[in-house]
Amino acid sequence: LSAARADLRKQARQLENELDLKLVSFSKLCTSYSSSRDGRRDRYSSDTTPLLNGSSQDRMFETMAVEIEQLLGKLTGINDKMAEYTNSAGVPSLNAALMHTLQRHRDILQDYTHEFHKTKANFLAIRERENLLGSVRKDIESYKSGSGVNNRRTELFMKEHEHLR
Repeated sequence: LSAARADLRKQARQLENELDLKLVSFSKLCTSYSSSRDGRRDRYSSDTTPLLNGSSQDRMFETMAVEIEQLLGKLTGINDKMAEYTNSAGVPSLNAALMHTLQRHRDILQDYTHEFHKTKANFLAIRERENLLGSVRKDIESYKSGSGVNNRRTELFMKEHEHLR
C-alpha cells in the first residue's frame, strides 16, 4: 500500500511539474499575443494590417489550452485516488500525514486551475477586443474610401454648378 501511495505522489509531482511548465509557456504565449498587438498600434503601422497572424497564435492557444485541461484532469484523478487511499488508511497518525499531503496537492491543483482560467480569460478578452477593433477599423476604412469618392463627386458637381452660373 505504501508503494501505491508513493507512486501516486510521484505521478502527482510529475503532473504538477509538467503543468507548471505548460502554464508558464501558456502565459508567455498570451503575453506575446498582447504585446504584439500593442506594438502594431504605433504611428508607422497601417490600420489595415491584419490583427491575427494567420491565426497561428490562435491555433497554438487552443492546442495548449486543451493540453493543460487534460493535465488538470489527470491531476484531479490522481488527487481523487490519493483521497480514496487516505480514507482507507486506518492508522490515525499516518492518516493525518496523508491528509496534509493530499491537501497540499489539492491546493496546487486549485492554484494551477485558477491560473489557467485567469490566463485563458485574459487572452480571450484581448482577442475579442482585437477582433472588435479590427472590425471597426475595417468599417472606418470602407467609410473613408467611400466618402472619398463622394467628396470627389460633390467637388465635380460644385464645379459644374459654378460653370453653369
